[in-house]
Amino acid sequence: MDGLEKLVIIGSGPAGLTAAIYGARANLDPVMYMGSVPLGQLMLTSEVENYPGFPDPVLGPELMDRMRGQAERLGARMIQEDVVEVDFRRYPLELKTSGGATVRALAVIVATGATPRRLNLESERRFMGKGVSNCAVCDGFFFRGKRVAVVGGGDTAMEEATYLSKIASSVRVIHRGAELRASAALQKEAKDDPKIEFSWNSVVTDVLGNGKVDGVALRDVKTGQDSKLQVEGVFVAIGYEPNTGVFKGQLELEPNGYLKVTNETETNVPGVFAAGDVRDYRYRQAVTAAADGCKAVLDADKFIRERAKQVAR
Repeated sequence: MDGLEKLVIIGSGPAGLTAAIYGARANLDPVMYMGSVPLGQLMLTSEVENYPGFPDPVLGPELMDRMRGQAERLGARMIQEDVVEVDFRRYPLELKTSGGATVRALAVIVATGATPRRLNLESERRFMGKGVSNCAVCDGFFFRGKRVAVVGGGDTAMEEATYLSKIASSVRVIHRGAELRASAALQKEAKDDPKIEFSWNSVVTDVLGNGKVDGVALRDVKTGQDSKLQVEGVFVAIGYEPNTGVFKGQLELEPNGYLKVTNETETNVPGVFAAGDVRDYRYRQAVTAAADGCKAVLDADKFIRERAKQVAR
């Protein structure tokens, strides 16, 4: 057993780093397990224009590096390991790390985020942040008056398409089926929008361009016919996978796999709190994740103080 911590934070995106900042200032001496892919989805983002406090655009990796530096300056400890196993049925809460440590904690904040589903194309990875995006609210501004494509047929895709139609000159929804999976209301809104068109029974086989996106290669899944579509932006909207695998059987999950919370951050296990995209499948913004991190620490601090009073009695 490697010791008892006041506060352990799992995950190092905006939610986790904000929790580390607030936790350090609250004298909770937080330790953060950053994960094998540290600092969250903003590490794959080019310019960020909508995070408060930056009059000029800031690169995603720079923003995360600043958050990390702030947390470390205040005394948060950063360990670049994964949490591979938890036992939340006992108290203090117990965690095991990829480095072989067994850690006990008075409170735990889970901020492991969610991973966008990908097309699994080499060109998609190459153009990520250079014309390929997973978030219209985050990046749509950069495509004002341009032609864009949205890949997907569910609620998220229709929400992205209708949002982008207010910004882009045209939106082409690319869907591998002949019918959308989105709710009837979202389907109607998209189909009634004169700026939104559809490519049915189609998949993206390549993202085209030289330095920046100028089109996509499509294949008709029924006929096998190949074609090209000229667009300057591609929004992949085929869903997210919450990073909750290690918590299955330990924490209650929503039907879609996200952590279930009450009172904003509380899980079904006393002393375990959730923050950011691991529990938020609606907003998925850096600023809302950061707000979650703040709330989770305030709740964790209250829990630790109340637990100490109970022990003292």
